[in-house]
Order: sequence, then C-alpha cells, then structure tokens
Amino acid sequence: MDKKVQFSIWYVIIAFILMLILQSFLAKPQVEVVPYSKFLKMVENGKISSVEIGDQRIIGYEKAATKGERPKTYIAIRVPDDKLVDTLKKYNVTFYGKYENPWVKGFLLSWVLPLLILYLIWMVIFKKVGKSFDAGVMSFGKSKAKLYAENETGVTFNDVAGEDEAKEELKEVVDFLKNPDRYSRLGARLPKGVLLVGPPGTGKTLLARAVAGEAGVPFFSMSGSDFVEMFVGVGAARVRDLFRQAQEKAPCIIFIDELDALGKARGITPYSNDEREQTLNQLLTEMDGFNTSKGIVIIGATNRPEILDPALLRPGRFDRQILVDRPDLNGRYEILKVHTRNVKLAQEVDLKKIAAATPGFVGADLANIVNEALLLAIRKGRDEVRMEDFDEAIERVVAGLEKKNRLINRKEKERVAYHEVGHAIVGALLTDEPVHKISIIPRGIGALGYTLQLPTEDRYLMTRTELLNKISVLLGGRAAEEVFFGDISTGAQNDLEKATDTARKMVTMYGMSEKVGLATLEKPGQQFLNVQGQMDFYKNYSPETAALIDAEVKRILEETYEKVKKLVEKNKDKIEKIAEELLKREVLDEKSFQNLLVELKLLPEKTEKSKVEEK
Repeated sequence: MDKKVQFSIWYVIIAFILMLILQSFLAKPQVEVVPYSKFLKMVENGKISSVEIGDQRIIGYEKAATKGERPKTYIAIRVPDDKLVDTLKKYNVTFYGKYENPWVKGFLLSWVLPLLILYLIWMVIFKKVGKSFDAGVMSFGKSKAKLYAENETGVTFNDVAGEDEAKEELKEVVDFLKNPDRYSRLGARLPKGVLLVGPPGTGKTLLARAVAGEAGVPFFSMSGSDFVEMFVGVGAARVRDLFRQAQEKAPCIIFIDELDALGKARGITPYSNDEREQTLNQLLTEMDGFNTSKGIVIIGATNRPEILDPALLRPGRFDRQILVDRPDLNGRYEILKVHTRNVKLAQEVDLKKIAAATPGFVGADLANIVNEALLLAIRKGRDEVRMEDFDEAIERVVAGLEKKNRLINRKEKERVAYHEVGHAIVGALLTDEPVHKISIIPRGIGALGYTLQLPTEDRYLMTRTELLNKISVLLGGRAAEEVFFGDISTGAQNDLEKATDTARKMVTMYGMSEKVGLATLEKPGQQFLNVQGQMDFYKNYSPETAALIDAEVKRILEETYEKVKKLVEKNKDKIEKIAEELLKREVLDEKSFQNLLVELKLLPEKTEKSKVEEK
C-alpha cells in the first residue's frame, strides 16, 4: 500500500477516536424523566440536592450516595405551582433559575459540530490521498511533467555510448542552448523539435537527458500517455500548462516519451478518439505558437514513427528525425565499457568478445547482461566477474533460465539430443555462423534444449541462398528425428513457425519466387518493434494469388526439407557419435563441438598458419 494512503488512514482513525472522546465529554450524566408529582415526592424524601428551574422544565440533581459517585439527573415538565419555591426552601434544596435557548444548543450539537468534524476529516483525506490521484479534481488540468533542475539530470554525453551519429546531431542543439547569440546573429533559428526514433532500449530517453545535462538547462520529462485522462479537455489543458511552465523556465527542454501515444495519425483507424485528437491539435498549436529565440526545444521519442500524424512531422514542428539504431560491434563494445566502469572484472574478461557474441543487442540488453553476470559472480561467492559469468548471462537472456531440476525420461532426452545435433550439424555445414553451444538442459518456457549460433559479424543483408540455409538449419532438428526415430514429435513446433515465416517473406516481400514474381504483396510489420503489421486483415491480392503464395511457401519448405534429410542421412553415423557425446555431457561448447567435427572429418583440421590468420 502507498505510504501516503497509509498515512491518511491513520488520520481517519485518530479523528474517529477524537470524536468518541468529544462525545464522552459532551454526554450528559444519567438522566431520567419523571412526573412532576414524583419529583416533589423525591424532594420531600431528601433525595434531591439542587434544582435548576427553567421556563419549561425543572432539572433535579440527586444526592450522591458515596463520594465520587456520579449523581443521577431527573427532569420534570414544569407545571404552574406557586408553592414550589416554599417546598424547596422547606427541605433545604438549593435552587436557581436558568435561561434556556434549546434551538441554538440543538442546532450546534446536532448539525454544526458533526458537519465540522466531517469537513476536517474530508480535508485531511483530500490532501493526503489526493496527491496519489493527480492531487485531486482541481489539478486535472495541470501538467504532470517532472521538472529536473539544471544539475539534476545527472547525465552527460559521457554516459551515452554506441550512438556517435545521434550525439553529433544533438550537440548542435546543446550549443544553441548554451550560445544562442552566436546563431541569432546570423539569423539561424533553433529546430523547434527533435524526434528520436529507434527500437526499444537503444537509449533515446538517456540521450534526451544527456542533452539537458550538457546544456545545463531545466528538463521537463513527460510520457505521451500522461496527457490524456478520462475527462474531456484535460489533455489540451495539460499541454497548455506544460508550455506555460516551459516559457517561465526558458531556456529549457521538453521531453515527451512514447510520442506515438499522443501523436497517432488522425483517421488511421475507423474508430475516433475526440479527446486524443483534441490534445494532439493543442500540441500542434502550441508548437506553432512559441518563439524558438526563447530557447525552448521539444524532444520526442518513439519506436513507431510510421503511425505519427504527418502534421506533427512537418518542418517547423519536429524539424529533425534522428535514428537511434541498434549499436554495431564497436558501439556494443563502448556500451559494455560504460556499464562495467565500476565493475571489478577478471583479467580473462574480453569485452570485445562479448560484444561480438551479442549482435542485435541494444544498450538495455547489454546492461542486463552485465547485471546478470554480476549476480552470478556474487551467487558463486566471488569478488570479481569472470568470462564464464558473462557467457552464462548471455545464455540466460537469449534462451532463458536454466532448469536443471526438470526431470526428462531417457527416451525424450535422446530425442532432444538428436534434434539439437541435427540443428548443429546442418548449421556447421551450410552456414558461416559457428555453433556457440549445444545443450539438452531445459531452459526458459517449454524449451527442452537449444542450439546457439552466433554470427561473427553484423549483417544487414541476406541473400536467397543464406535465407534457404537459415530454413535448412531450422528444419535440421525435425529431419534428424525422422531419420533416427522414424517418427516426428511436437518439439519442432517453434522451428516450423520460424521457417514458414521466413519462406512466406521470401515469396511475398523479397520477390524470391519465380511464379509470384517481383510484386510486394504484404507490407512489413512495425519498423522497430518486430511486430507483424495488419497483413492478415488487409490483403491486397486475389484468392488465386493467395493460393499461389501458399503453394510456393509449401514448395520452398518441402524442397529444403528433402535436401536437409539427405544431408542428415549422409552424416548419420557422425551425428550419432556427437549425440552420444552430448548425452554424456549434456552441454557441448564451441571448442568441444569444433574438435568433434575435426575428429569426424566434417571440418578440415586447422594448421598453425590458419590459427595465426584467424587470430
């Protein structure tokens, strides 16, 4: 539970206790209403010590039987009696008159006091709990942007690695914020907006904070989803309030993360969202309205630039689009240097080798690997991180957590071993990517084994032959099962899914089918999220073409599978020996697998000259 909410609950409990105490103080002593005749009888019997005579009633207080005992109170309706005063004198009863205004007392106790207590309780809850819910109803129109002072971001360009091109682009913005006169003297204007686009985890937010840290200006940070609420008009009000605050703090930087949540193109779907579009319209208006000479820069970040509204991307709003892409080999090496800056590493640790083993990884992935390696070293009781910790961390990120306690029967274990060796042999014979590890220890969700291939360099293009070889490696496990066991299992489900997807892209997107031709029939998915687009819902080709596509995909898979089966049958005895070795060890690393391939004459033995050339 939120500490603020807990704190306010204690306020309610304390207020309730105070009400009980107040009630006990205001409570009247034990009261009994009696007839006037009984009241006179009690006076005559000496039970009454004093009497209050009012306009409408008489209150008599009983004599206390013992010291400290609370006296009982009797109330009698007053009747005309000229002898009352004489009677009280006769029995030595103290009496005095009392002016009564029952309306004022009843109103105060019955209405004003309870309402006042409830109001105080409500104010306490409103102030304390309301802070965790946008500080109450009255602040819905206030901007939720977090403001960092000039020295609070704590990030500079020295903390950002692997994105040299993006940093060079942003250094110009920093220079403008530091030296605006230098640019205004020549009539140059600062770009109103800079849009950072790229896959998740590449450091877009970090770059924006580094710009503010380098320029030494206030930094407003806000997410695109923070603008829109359930109430109509709140988003537009927050946009206005954000720019008002920015103008007061100028020069400054406004950072809007996940801009696609706010700036999605209008009319992109058949469903309208008036509140979001109204907020977007207000943002467009504000970006047109402020003067760049004041030094306000808007930095947006998104991994879905293809869905942003064109009006948001035109010159004069987001003038620049800067790609923050996945880092290359040198970029990954620089990022690892930043993340291991305060980590005690063993002498054997080679960051360049780790960078080479992590193609396609972004900064967040590399930070996660360093952290996982640290945790593994601590778990093993070491005071430094070794290379084996990084290898295990990479496998954790790629294949999932190792599950040594999962029991697999002997037959299934044999099938998994032959399946994985089938992948490895086909990969070793058809591709240039070395097999880094073969394992039959279950990992992740549902994976009973895995074969890990790592490319030796970053690749940006793939030929038709390389794509077919990729499909061959995926089908190698199923082919090995069929050749050695005469039957197939469900273990190849994920392999078949990936192989089918690759074959379909070859036919519909890459123009690699002679029958279908060069036409692009399906659009690629989202550029940086690796999510397929709406191809299943919006097909722009005929049913006959769809049937032809299916036939071509089937042909590619079947032809490739037959070639893989022949390759497996040709090397059947060698696969069997490697599988037996895998069953003994459960894990074969790159060196062990390469030695087995050389021993079985599947690869030529390396001479001393070739070893020197490789190094």
